[in-house]
Amino acid sequence: MTDPDSTAPAPSDTPSSTPPDARPEAGGRRPLMALAWLWVGAPFAYGVYELLLKMRLLFTG
Repeated sequence: MTDPDSTAPAPSDTPSSTPPDARPEAGGRRPLMALAWLWVGAPFAYGVYELLLKMRLLFTG
């Protein structure tokens, strides 16, 4: 019988095989990321606020 892991490639010492200069810079995406967080976060925060107001009315009458 053969070991199923015997065909697996040997682990390399580097974290990835691509050179570090091949990756796009994350700094160029920061404004887009901030806009995405606002796009999702603002309606979510408003929904939580409305939920809390309606819960207060439900439990206090």
